[in-house]
Amino acid sequence: MIAINPSPRFLSTTFVWFAVFITVCKGDPDPTDGFTAVPLDEDNFKKQWPYNVDLSARYSFEYGIRRLWVYSSDKPFKRDSDTKPRTEIRMTGYDYSDGIWQFEGYGYVPNGTTGVSIMQIFGADNYATSFMLHVYDGQLMYYNRKVMEHDIYERWFRLNVIHTVGQGITVFIDGIQKYVANDRGGKDHYFKFGVYMQEDSSYLMESSWRDVKIYNKS
Repeated sequence: MIAINPSPRFLSTTFVWFAVFITVCKGDPDPTDGFTAVPLDEDNFKKQWPYNVDLSARYSFEYGIRRLWVYSSDKPFKRDSDTKPRTEIRMTGYDYSDGIWQFEGYGYVPNGTTGVSIMQIFGADNYATSFMLHVYDGQLMYYNRKVMEHDIYERWFRLNVIHTVGQGITVFIDGIQKYVANDRGGKDHYFKFGVYMQEDSSYLMESSWRDVKIYNKS
């Protein structure tokens, strides 16, 4: 297999898009209002990547940006797993079974990445997950349903996902509510983000993230 090293061409636009986000969200209620950010350090960011390669072959963390990529031909994240290829970060230390919790992060998906989950809430009744945010041809999808009409390729977007356990999940893009989903039950939830191969995927799947936070509301 020929290794493809994705180029971080988006680095120079980081602060430009941040300014755009502030402009877009100005005047609208912020989805984090009333929430408290929990303390995070690097120990809370547990990496999962194909078991037969070094982490540096599928992940980088520079200038505050976490870049994760995986190939459709890759191995699973552990030898005895029958799951599809992934390079993901599993947020640890804040697994939850009740209350109201929120994931926030600024994401970037390069043109061509498709057939992949870029963020999920693990744990449900009769399912593995309560929520998965897929990318298909630039469209953000709640599993197989569109979250928004415009594609998200080649730009930074702010993602906020609020999980009210036992009630529902609300998705905000760039500070604007875009989707509400029913809760799928279950206990022992936690957040994940990165790239996790789904159906009809591209050969190379990649996403980048910065300023990832977890919030809680009492």
